[in-house]
Amino acid sequence: MREYDVIVIGGGATGGGAALDLALRGLQVILVERADLTDGTSGRYHGLLHSGGRYAVRDPESARECIEENRVLRKIVPHGIEDTGGFFVQTPEDDPEYAEKWIAACRECGIPTEEISPAQALKEEPMLNPAIRRVFRVPDAACDSFDILTALGAAIQQHGGQVLTYHEVVGLRVEAGRVVGATVRSRRSGEERFIPAAMVVNAAGAWAGQIAAMAGCSLTVRPNKGTMVAMAYRFVNTIINRLHKPGDGDILVPVGTVAVIGTTSVNVADPNDTSVEPWEVQLMLDEGEKLVPGFSQARALRAWAGVRPLYEEGTSAEGREAKRTFAVLDHAARDGVAGLVTVVGGKFTTYRLMAERAADMVAAQLNVARPCITREFVLPDVRVPIHPPQPHRLGHRLETLERGPRQDQLICECELVTRPDLEAAAAAHSDVTAPWILDDLRRDLRLGMGPCQGGFCGYRAAGILHEQGHHDAAQATAALADFAQRRWKGQRPLLWGQSLRQALLDEQIYRGLLGLDRLCV
Repeated sequence: MREYDVIVIGGGATGGGAALDLALRGLQVILVERADLTDGTSGRYHGLLHSGGRYAVRDPESARECIEENRVLRKIVPHGIEDTGGFFVQTPEDDPEYAEKWIAACRECGIPTEEISPAQALKEEPMLNPAIRRVFRVPDAACDSFDILTALGAAIQQHGGQVLTYHEVVGLRVEAGRVVGATVRSRRSGEERFIPAAMVVNAAGAWAGQIAAMAGCSLTVRPNKGTMVAMAYRFVNTIINRLHKPGDGDILVPVGTVAVIGTTSVNVADPNDTSVEPWEVQLMLDEGEKLVPGFSQARALRAWAGVRPLYEEGTSAEGREAKRTFAVLDHAARDGVAGLVTVVGGKFTTYRLMAERAADMVAAQLNVARPCITREFVLPDVRVPIHPPQPHRLGHRLETLERGPRQDQLICECELVTRPDLEAAAAAHSDVTAPWILDDLRRDLRLGMGPCQGGFCGYRAAGILHEQGHHDAAQATAALADFAQRRWKGQRPLLWGQSLRQALLDEQIYRGLLGLDRLCV
């Protein structure tokens, strides 16, 4: 007897979107993720909701998908999107002939563009390079993947689905040529259990090839690493793109109070390879200088990398040459293994469309007639429960704090996280005693993501978990050590100037004053 209709593997945007789509069609669904939601590629990108302009010339299919889904996501998840708008700017280093080709391609793809004068652009964004020659306005936006996945997870559960985090799929069971379920292992206890299901959706992104191999299916996903750097200043309020053939470090995204410059494009053998090389950091700073003079002299806050799941059946294209569209694969027709569907490739911007196509295939095979409704289904804002959800605005947290009946104790001054915020988020977790709980709370609240990188809020949060009875002393210490190490990973590639001073201060707090390294021996 089957336990679920569908197991969805992968807690990124596509997996979350597929699980919700299927749950809304009345199916019994469980979403399985080896870590927390957004721990993979969906939580490791620059935060750009694409207009499609970046791909219009070379990859019009992806461009059309982006502009269509851009409009949809603004309606269904407004609280996860800041409507910054976007500029495509031609710097002195960019080929002037590319502009006309780009304008024509955008027109063909249905992407609205408006040319404005460099003077007008500089009036709106005075920190831009004053030598820019042409500027075009496009409907780009900034996107918070953490907020969107939180909303997806809540909606899945509200509609009868289950979200199982920190459980890794270690095997798919195949009987008589059909996948009949998956074996998962708890990362906390090491315990394994088998989950039977009528079908499995493989939405594991860069790891999709490894999951498919568990069912004896060969699937070549080309992992491509992209490194980004977050600066401690916002610089601009509009997303800035270089008006040239897509390359490294040519997108500047204002996300919250910081600006993210990205990305590199490096083929890697292992999708778990999120290492950051010194040359990548230097390249990001150098390229940022071409958009905002003085950029490289400002404080770099954090560096990280995500791995793109590039896929094109029957081609050897890699890196920037590979298309950014997606594929939905029926392994019954492709490999003779029924009960398994893989969705791979694409962009965060197109996650809902990818999920819809995968869910359509599953529904057809399970003889489910209910259509997809995610194009109109508005995701809940679980953090600010207002209906309908309101668009994200920079400054909302500060306004809420200042207008409140009392000044709540601030735990994270950088991101304005209060004690009630922390206590409520911790109480909502099913396994608050896990050693990685502070990193989960970071995704929930942006705890430790500001200029101090957890230097002050980390030990405060651990103390509150202990005080509230969630952790004993050893558990609180382990959680604090885990959090400090994760924050250190992103600081390590940037140890100069103000970043080095901050890192040394954090080290003195955690090692010199608290003796954290000795407590964890």
